[in-house]
Formats: sequence, C-alpha cells, structure tokens
Amino acid sequence: MKTIIIMYIMFLSSFADALTLKECIDKAIKTHPDIKNATLDVGMSEASIKIAQAGYLPQVTLNGEYNPTRTYVLPANGTFNTKESDGWSVGGVVNQKIWDFSKTTSNIEAQRVSKDAQTLILKDAKALLAYKVKLQYESILVQTQAINVREKDLKVQEELYKQAQAFVDNGMKTVADSTRFLSAVYLAKDNLAITKASFEKARATLALYINEPIPVNTIFQDTLSNDSLSELDEKILLNNSLTLKSLHKSIQKESLNYKATKASYYGSLDGIASFTHQNTLNEYDSTLVGITYTIPLYSGGRTGQEVQQAMINKEKVEAIYASKKLAIIEEFEHLSIDIKRYAQTIKAKESQIEASLHTQELLEARYKEGLSTYIEVLDANAIFLEAELSLLQAIYDRSSAIHRIEYLQGKII
Repeated sequence: MKTIIIMYIMFLSSFADALTLKECIDKAIKTHPDIKNATLDVGMSEASIKIAQAGYLPQVTLNGEYNPTRTYVLPANGTFNTKESDGWSVGGVVNQKIWDFSKTTSNIEAQRVSKDAQTLILKDAKALLAYKVKLQYESILVQTQAINVREKDLKVQEELYKQAQAFVDNGMKTVADSTRFLSAVYLAKDNLAITKASFEKARATLALYINEPIPVNTIFQDTLSNDSLSELDEKILLNNSLTLKSLHKSIQKESLNYKATKASYYGSLDGIASFTHQNTLNEYDSTLVGITYTIPLYSGGRTGQEVQQAMINKEKVEAIYASKKLAIIEEFEHLSIDIKRYAQTIKAKESQIEASLHTQELLEARYKEGLSTYIEVLDANAIFLEAELSLLQAIYDRSSAIHRIEYLQGKII
C-alpha cells in the first residue's frame, strides 16, 4: 500500500500517465496478430457455409462452340456424301439438386457448427492473450516493489559498511568486518541491477502485447491485492471451458461430415433443363427438361476410404476432447492446491518479515556494542530480504494461478 501511495505522489509530481490492466487487455486484443488470425478463421468459416449452401441452389452454365471447318455426313439414296462447312452452337443448362440423401444438408450444418467452433476458438484466443497480459502486467508490479526492496537493502548494506569502516578506523573492528560488508554492498548492487533488468523485460514484453511503447514513469494499477476467486468448482470450470466447448463443436462437425460422406453411396437426384441453338448446315433449337438420378457403382474404393477417414476423424476428435478434459481437470486440481498453499505461504512470510525485522534491529544494535559479529548481522539482513522477496513472489504466484483458472473458465477480465 505504501508503494501505491508513493507511486501516486510520483504521478502528481511528474504527470505520468496511468495504464490500467483493462486498457492493456483491450489494446492487446485489438492489435495482436493471433486475434486477427482467429478472426479471419471465423470469416473463412462463414464463407464455407455459403459454399455448402450453394449445393441446393440452381447451377446455371452457358456454353458456346464455333467450328471454322467441319465435315458433315449426309445420307442420300443409300449413299453417304460429305460436305465441309463451318458450324456453331450456343446454349445453357440449369441443374437443380432435388435430393441427395441429406449429403448437402449435412455439409451445410457441418459448416455452421464449424463456424460456432471457430467463434469459440476466437474467444479462447482472447482469453489466453488476456491471461498473458495479466502475467506481464503484474510482473511489472512485483518487479517495481522488488526494486524498492532491493534499493532499501542496498542502503542498509552501505550504511553497515560505513559503520564498519568507522569502527575499523577507530580500532574497534577488524578489516575483515568492513571488507565483508563491502562485498555485501557489491552483491546488493548486482541484485538490484538484475531486478531492474527483469522489470525492463516485463515492460518490453507488455509493450509488444499492446503494440505501443510504455514510458518508464507509467503508473500501473495495483491488481495484486484484488486477485481472488469466488469459488473453486470443477464442474463450473468444465462447463465454461472454451477449449472443451470448441472441441465439442468439432465432434459435432465430424459427425455431420461422416453422415455426409456416407450419403455419397446413394447418389443424387437432380432436375435438369437445357436449351441449345445450333447452326450446322441446318439451323434449329433443341430443348431438354427432365430428371436424372446418378449413383456411384464403383469408384476404385475411394468412397469407402473417405467414409472410413471421416469415421476416424470423428473418433480422433472425441479422443482429443477426452484427453483435454483430463488435462484441464489435472491442471485445475494442481492450481487449487497451489492457491491454498500460497495463502499459507503469504501468512508465513508476513510473520517471518515481522520477526526478522525485530531480529535485524536487535543484532545491528548488538553489533555496534561489539556483542555480535558481522556474520550474524548479514545473516539477519539476508533473512529479512529473502522473506520480503519471497512474499512478493508468493503473492505473484497466487495471482498467476488465479488468472490461469480464470483463463480455463474463459474469462477475459
């Protein structure tokens, strides 16, 4: 909370812009190529529906032919005479499918289900991207607080070194004391540099997600203290999982494809009408109106293999669904255990910080009086520092686990 107040004061003094988590998620969804790709897949599925629907619409074709020279055979008085002349014809054919044993209907429905699946995949892509943004956003928050902890540790180490050096100058301590504290100062500087680098990495990654630079003095919303789940319910998770919903739609699609492929065995009943104007020695019109029924008798085994392939695809998606369901349940169980463990870790680290702070103050006072060694002082400082950093890590890990469950439930915000 102190960090937030300090950051707010910095905001007032430097007029830095605030960047909320929701803004980051909205910008990432708007510009990220993964979302664009998933959106295009939805558009392709819409086009596939129209392509399938065309199977029940009239198919009209026009044709024309011109022959500059052609040999015509003319029977006359029991003999055949030939004549060379040109010839041409123009015409049109209308073919209307009447019944194909639900093959076209199944294809249309399969494409509609496919569109539903792609829409769910798009939503899942948005939820996954939101999850990634949350991790980077809160990593920035944690690294910011970690930098503050590291800076305080560096100041403590520098102060201890100054004290040790003064004691050495006055003949009250040995050079080993000041040298060891100086080594601790260098280590604290190195750790501070590492933490700052981690902060820059998280900031750079978030900038890539939202497709715009993030100024150094940007103010970030404190979301770590607000992360919580109302309940951990496996049934609710499975019912809301976008991944499972999309796979369920894929199973429906493959079932319809299997049905459509099987219908190929029975052929198709079509209505046909044609008109042709022909000028080949004689000029005349010809018309045709009728019904045709075609049934495949032998296709080299292709139809049978297509049916077998459609059945395998259906069973394969069913197996993927079952496997993914088990994986989600396993991940949910692990995350639930981790969240409960992190809650205990946070309480333990808070107590450890309080106790180690008291110990640190006591040992520093005893060191000044010559009643404790520099090793004891450094150990106490290290314990206090480790407890503060571990607390930040536990808070971040708990928040990450919560956000992962939110993603598995299909939530974006």
